[in-house]
Amino acid sequence: MVATAKQQAMGEITTLLGRGAAFEGKLTFDGTVRIDGRFKGEVFSDDTLVIGEGAVVEAEIDVGEIIIQGTVVGNIKAKRLIEIHAPGRVKGDLHTPTLQIDKGVIFEGRSFMEAANGGLKPPPPKPPAPAAVKP
Repeated sequence: MVATAKQQAMGEITTLLGRGAAFEGKLTFDGTVRIDGRFKGEVFSDDTLVIGEGAVVEAEIDVGEIIIQGTVVGNIKAKRLIEIHAPGRVKGDLHTPTLQIDKGVIFEGRSFMEAANGGLKPPPPKPPAPAAVKP
């Protein structure tokens, strides 16, 4: 079986909250976690969170990267990447240096494209003004 680019990027899933399962609380993890059920609370990690199709997550999320196909209500901060794929739905603000939103996604909120180091990207330098010519 050949892995797709998305599967290779996600890596091996180390933890799964399956369809039909529900959890409330604070989630911290290493590796890749996939949620296909319901989750409410907070999520913290430097690694990858996958929100599967049909999942419902109500949380403040701060991760390395996140891939969304389900529903997320809450603000998301990703140090590297946010991907939202159809039929994903997101209601909340997004903070990330790299953002991908596919056609068919519903997004209600604000997006902030921030540099990977956490600061805003500086604006490009302005060209110097032409020197005044005196007669």
